Order: sequence, then structure tokens, then C-alpha cells
Amino acid sequence: MFDKFSLELAGRTLTVDINRVGKQANGCALMHYGDTTVLSTATASDAPRDGIDFFPLSVEYEEKLYAVGKIPGGFNKREGKASENAILTSRVIDRPMRPLFPKDYRNDVTLNNMVMSVDPECRPELVAMLGSAIATCISDIPFDGPCAMTQVGLVNGEFIVNPSQTQWAEGDLQLTVASTKEKVIMIEAGANIVPEAKMIEAIYMAHDVNQKIIAFIDEIVAKVGKKKHEYESCAIPQELFDEIKKIVPPEEMETAVFTDEKQVREENIRNITARLQEAFAEKEDWLAILGEAIYQYEKKTVRKMILKDHKRPDGREITQIRPLAAEVDLIPRVHGSSMFTRGQTQICDVCTLAPLSEVQKVDGLDDNVTYKRYIHHYNFPAYSVGETKVSRGPGRREIGHGALAERALLPVIPSEEEFPYAIRCVSETFESNGSTSMASTCASCMSLMAAGVPIKAMVAGISCGLVTGETDDDFVLLTDIQGLEDFFGDMDFKVTGTTEGITAIQMDIKIHGLTRPIVEGAIARCREARLFIMDNCMKPAIAAPRPTVNEYAPKIVSVQIDPEKIGDVVGQKGKTINAIIAQTGVKIDITDDGMVSVCGTDKEMINKAVELINTIVSDFVEGEIYKGTVVSIKEFGAFIEFAPGKEGMVHISKIAKERIDHVEDVLTLGDKVTVKCLGKDKMGRISFSIKDAMQN
Repeated sequence: MFDKFSLELAGRTLTVDINRVGKQANGCALMHYGDTTVLSTATASDAPRDGIDFFPLSVEYEEKLYAVGKIPGGFNKREGKASENAILTSRVIDRPMRPLFPKDYRNDVTLNNMVMSVDPECRPELVAMLGSAIATCISDIPFDGPCAMTQVGLVNGEFIVNPSQTQWAEGDLQLTVASTKEKVIMIEAGANIVPEAKMIEAIYMAHDVNQKIIAFIDEIVAKVGKKKHEYESCAIPQELFDEIKKIVPPEEMETAVFTDEKQVREENIRNITARLQEAFAEKEDWLAILGEAIYQYEKKTVRKMILKDHKRPDGREITQIRPLAAEVDLIPRVHGSSMFTRGQTQICDVCTLAPLSEVQKVDGLDDNVTYKRYIHHYNFPAYSVGETKVSRGPGRREIGHGALAERALLPVIPSEEEFPYAIRCVSETFESNGSTSMASTCASCMSLMAAGVPIKAMVAGISCGLVTGETDDDFVLLTDIQGLEDFFGDMDFKVTGTTEGITAIQMDIKIHGLTRPIVEGAIARCREARLFIMDNCMKPAIAAPRPTVNEYAPKIVSVQIDPEKIGDVVGQKGKTINAIIAQTGVKIDITDDGMVSVCGTDKEMINKAVELINTIVSDFVEGEIYKGTVVSIKEFGAFIEFAPGKEGMVHISKIAKERIDHVEDVLTLGDKVTVKCLGKDKMGRISFSIKDAMQN
């Protein structure tokens, strides 16, 4: 026997099976929403992991292709590494749940979500989010839940709670909100320039729905929830803090950390650490946790100064943005480049344009294969923070930051019809001290404009931080947080947008939620800051997209042809299209609806290819003049090739004004000739004349 719980949610039934499967996990929930099925589990180790100063939480989202009736490609026919969507989903589950675990908990915890069936009407990502929350709440793992998550879409101006896959993909809003009983704990959004007021309305609509889900989870926990287990606390002893303060008084710690130079601050802390290590040389148990104790001492110092005195480590005002700088065209020969600097955060972004054949294929838990035409990648090398580490490729953080900047700019990217290019932006982190993802958004916007991409509006981004006191109304919002304020603060609230509205939000917090005044204040503060960045930094560097693409970028000309004549352009086994490519050196893409894109760097060759294509699909109108090449000579006339695979015949009597006995007397193979179309002969063939063309 097992326990089954059901809830009507956004017009569909959410069903949770407990104790049906996965009974050896600390917590397990078999989730059903429509026909979408996800198995969510929560497991924890019996003892804390030695030698760490953080909570070791792992969140996995496994996309099984059998869930949509597909067999994986490749030789192994097994699912490979996690897709970008799986990584981003794992991050969205991780961010709201991590702060609800005890801060001094060091046992390994894994939240696993296996997608087993997908109903296009019920997004599996949402089901996994709820499944992780339920599995953890009913487990014996210490957790200050429950929490719940809801997604909101915007279609034709109307909000839709928990939209279908299609509504989510095609709507103007992709919003995910996580909540506890009292507060919002996570916001993730992509938006098609949605005004701030509309976004806040959607956030709190989702928050209200979350309260219904939380009540449902409480019912489940009351019936099948396990008692939370005891654990070994890894909190720093107060005795150690007291001894540290005797050696390093609070005034000295304030002097050490309050500087606008990250390197100076780190050197100050290294000197303090060395003194304390020497002082506690005989106490090995204290030495093992000294680093964490100093970190917490720094944190308390910074938080106290910000909250009580409104004093920031680098001396800025609460609403002040760090020094800004921007430039374009710093990298030669690339299609577009820019560099954006904000304090000690510096991003170089490079934009590359390519024909539409270069779009990225995305094969996942969807009915159809989808394509990404605009791609943003983000790199974070160790040298950007003064560290030494071998690069092993992008991690989850890099993928998440790249996706955020991509989401921020996607609403302003022109359509394929307006700009028939595949576009890739790469943000290289040269230096990092807070909010590189927002700097990447600004840099990418400028490099797109420098490359001649006709974006619809300028986009900028900024992060707002938070330090809270003992009560809900005791807080300080910080515009443009640097690394130290991110580490020691309670929130990293990133917002990107245009002058008209928001394009993306990503909110991380370390506390148990935000009140509505904090959410509204952060969104307003971010709007004010991004407008300042546009007007005072980005626009002076480049105010609008360049009218043409860079000289080194490929040029693309589009031609619409009759879809029934696509085969004529392609030719048997691609012979015709390959001949055009060989003659002109261009790339040619043809869509099913007959849109032909010709791409190359030589404008003359592009025009030649377009001319050949137009000739191939031409019906040869009587009286029209054409140009071609003599490719075959017979006794009765000559065959003229007007384009690969497109030939016509000139009878010997139509070659010259005077009578000739042999075609070779006038024409040789390879001659370029101009002919006039005479229409169809008695056998229905198109005839041409060289002598009649001479009269024109």
C-alpha cells in the first residue's frame, strides 16, 4: 500500500505518490501532473563531510529521452552529459532550497529528479521543482520548509499559471517564483520587455498560488513526514570568536576590509590570518576552523557597518554605481567587439555572425527539435580573480551566467526575416569583483551594435544587494554590489531591461525570503541604475546599431523562390547548388518555404550567385534578354548554359545576321553570349536567338 495525495492546480490534477517507490531514500515522491511523471528523491549522508566549510548540496535533473519516445543518438545510445536546460533547471531548484537547510549542516545532500514521462501541457521542470520540495519536506533531513514554486506565462496580455510548453515558449513572460509561507525566496524570469509594475503583479500572483501548494505539502507532511534527524553542528565556537577579537579588535577589522581595492583587502586579511595562526599555533582544533571563523568575523563587520552606518566597504553611497567605462572595436578583424568595465569587473564580448545553417540544434524533452539562432556563451577563467586553476570547460555557474545574458538580450534580437544571420556572443571575463553576468549583458549589447545587428533597443543590467537586520523593516538595499557585498550580504537581485521594461531577472538569496517592499524596492533600484548605465556609459561608446555589418562579417542576401522549384536549384544529388557554390564561393541555405539565403564576403560573388539562382527558377519569358555560356556545339546549333543545370538551344539560323554554314565559324566552347528568348517552338522547347539580341 502507498499514500496518494491530489491537488487541483491551474486546471490540472497534481498527484503525489508516497511510499510507492524509492523507499530507501530519505524522502521520495513520485509526481504526476497531467501525464508528466517525475521521480524526485532526497538523500543525505549519515555523517558530515570532513574538511569543508560549506553545505554540500547537489541537485540533479535527469532528462530521460524515453519520456518523449526518443532513442538517444550516438554509438552508445545512452543519455550523455546533462543538457543546458537540465543544468539551468537544477540551478533553479537549488537556489531557493539551499538557504532553507541549516547553515551549520555539513552532511552531503542530493536532490535527484528523473523525468520519466512528458505531457506537453505540463512542463516537467515545474513538476521536478515541486517534487524536490516535497521529497525533502517529508524526509528526515533538516529543512526549514515547506516551500513551493509556480510558473507564470503571459499570452496575449493575459497571465497564465503553469503554462504549457507551447505557451511558455511563445509567450511574453517566463517567470518562476518560489515562496515559503510568508515570503518570496526565488525569482527567475525571461520577459519580452515587460513593465516593472506588470512583473511585480505576476510575481505576487505566483506567490499566492504557492500558498495553496504549501498548504497541500503541509497535509502530506502531517500524514507521512518523518521526524528530522539530529546532526553534528559545525558552528564556530563563541570562545574562538572572543579570542580572535582580543587579538584583532573590531576597529582593526573594519580598517582591513573597508577599501575599494580587492587586492589590498585580501592582503590585509592574509596578514590578520597569519597573526592568528601564530597566536593559536598550539590549538590544532581551532586552526582547522580558523579560516571560516575569520570569514564570519569579516561578514559580521561588513554587515554591521552597512546596516547601522550605511557605510560600504569601498566608500560608495548606498545607491552609487562603481566607476564605469566602455569601448567598442578593441579586437581587430572580428565581426563586433566591446569591453565594459564597472569597478574591478571587466568583460570583453565578441560577436560573430554566420549564415542560418550555423544555428544550434537543441534536442531535448520536446516534441520537436528546436534551434537556437542567438547564442551567448560566458567564460570565467581563474586569472580573472587572481587564482591559478586549469580550465576544465564551463561549469554550471558559467552556463547559468551565459544563459542569463542570452535571455536578457533575446527580446531585442531582430527576426530572421529582418536579419538572416545566426549570432553568437562570447563574454570573456578579464577581471571579476561582482556581477559579471550583468557586465556581460552590457558588453554583449554593445558588441551586437558594433557588429551591425539591428537590435530593437539597448539593454543593460545591474545587480542589487541586501543587508537585513532583526526585523522585516530593518534592511538596506545596495545598488551595484561588489564581490564582498555579495558574499556577506543576503541577496543578489539581477535585473536586465530596456528603457521600457524588463527582459530578465535572476534572484539569489541566503535568507528565508523577501518581503514585498524589498522586492519592489530592488526592481525600482535596478531600473534607475540600468538607465544611468545606458546614458552615461554605453551610449557614449556606441549609441545605436551600425547601419551595415562589419567588413569581415559575411554578407547575406535573401531571395524568395517558388517552393516547387527548390529541386531545380538543388539539382540531382545537389549537383546544381554545388556548382553555384564552386563558381562563387558562397554558402547557400534554402528553407522549405522557398527562402534562399546567399552568404559570402565578396559582394560581387554574392550577386552572381543570386543572378544564377534567379535564372534557374526563371520561366524564360518571350522577348527577355539573357546571358549565358556556350557549353555544347552541334551541327544544327549551340547549347547555352545560363546557370548550372539550366540550358537552352540557339538554332544555327539564329546565330548570326548573315548565313553561316558551320556553327564553329562563329562560336567556340566557353564563349559568353547574349541571347533573346523567342518563346516555345513546335515541340514545346524554349528557343533563343543571338542575332535578335544584337538588334537590341
